[in-house]
Amino acid sequence: MTPANASKVRVLNGGAAREGLTLITGGAGFVGANLAHRLLSEKQPVLVLDNLSRAGVERNLAWLRDTHREGLEIATADVRDAKAVERAVARARRVFHFAAQVAVTTSLVDPREDFSINALGTLNVLEAARSQRVPPSVIMTSTNKVYGGLEDIALELRGQRYAPVSQELAGHGIGESRPLDFHSPYGCSKGTADQYVHDYARSFGLKTVVFRMSCIYGRHQFGTEDQGWVAHFLLRALDRKPITIYGDGRQVRDILFVDDLVDAFLLADRHIERLSGQAFNIGGGPENVISLLDLLQHIERLDGRRPQTEAGGWRTGDQRYYVSDIRRFREATGWAPRIGAAEGIERLHRWLREMRGAAPAGLAADIGIGREPQCLPAS
Repeated sequence: MTPANASKVRVLNGGAAREGLTLITGGAGFVGANLAHRLLSEKQPVLVLDNLSRAGVERNLAWLRDTHREGLEIATADVRDAKAVERAVARARRVFHFAAQVAVTTSLVDPREDFSINALGTLNVLEAARSQRVPPSVIMTSTNKVYGGLEDIALELRGQRYAPVSQELAGHGIGESRPLDFHSPYGCSKGTADQYVHDYARSFGLKTVVFRMSCIYGRHQFGTEDQGWVAHFLLRALDRKPITIYGDGRQVRDILFVDDLVDAFLLADRHIERLSGQAFNIGGGPENVISLLDLLQHIERLDGRRPQTEAGGWRTGDQRYYVSDIRRFREATGWAPRIGAAEGIERLHRWLREMRGAAPAGLAADIGIGREPQCLPAS
């Protein structure tokens, strides 16, 4: 992590005044870089605030710099640095808050660090927004982990997937009416942040939206064993390294391609006045459900060979089943995923092959391309 008092701003080909500026915390990461790319492609100025601690983010920044000749600013700072956050927020008309510690496993090793980034970092963003004469809107990424382990849901095996016995759940997934039940330090810290964002709309009138996200995947994701499992599986298979299957491999998630997620962010922003104060479950929905074993089959189809696997035990916080009920957000905005699971996996596979061939050996090792490196659905 960058020290909390370290902050540096680089202006690339011109800056922007508050009017129209979008702040993306964690903007050099996988989701942030994809959103920044979309906005910059539409000639909308972007300020990225990122401490650059995660492997691969420097490469994402290089891609943004090389692709866009104007409109991009970078503030190298930690979201725990309240003064740096306030300076950035003061210039923005809207904030997409993605900066976070993103792995259940890491939260178990260092819960205090996890809490300081996810909960206190989010509070810094909210307080900075509240202090402005005209507060910017705040759209935050939360997690399905706020619903806990879902152990009360009766499951059955259908082929190589777990599925709910309930036809309602099987047909639609987990809705926002599901009681919150924080499990693991990561679930607690993200759940705390989730509820603070919700309450700042209620208590202080901030315009906020929370996305409780399932598994997101796509270009510019460099998966690790702690977070980003679709990319991780693909990378391990490309390198002909064994993939560790935690649990029995039948646990399922709905996966959402990052381009569809960016569409959802922009729709939430467009409709912020009537959506403010709400949380939405966002994922691929029941049409885009895969298990770990399903992904191995996709990889075999793409690579022409079955990936090597190793067995691992069940991990803390690993839900056997999670699928997002996306009906509320679809009804509110008209949004629906456009890129199906098979097509999205093929797109990511193709991109990773291209990046693997283009990356210098040292950089490839640093970002998990061409060497050792993601999660299994504990993320």
